[in-house]
Amino acid sequence: MSIDWTALGQVTAVSVGVTVAVVVVFALGVLGLARFEGAQERQGGAGSPLGLAQAGLCFLACAAVVAYGIYLIVPQFH
Repeated sequence: MSIDWTALGQVTAVSVGVTVAVVVVFALGVLGLARFEGAQERQGGAGSPLGLAQAGLCFLACAAVVAYGIYLIVPQFH
């Protein structure tokens, strides 16, 4: 039995990179929600739609990454 260390290193690097990217994008989504709610409180009910749009896009991107991962794992989807 031999281990292809290069392939194992590549898989590890991609996994860590994608994990960090998803966490950062999710954090940006939470930041967008915080901006939206903060603007809502300051302006008395009228929040900035920019923060809400940022949050929506970030959470949509996270959901797309999760859906793609499930697609890769479940063989019936291929």
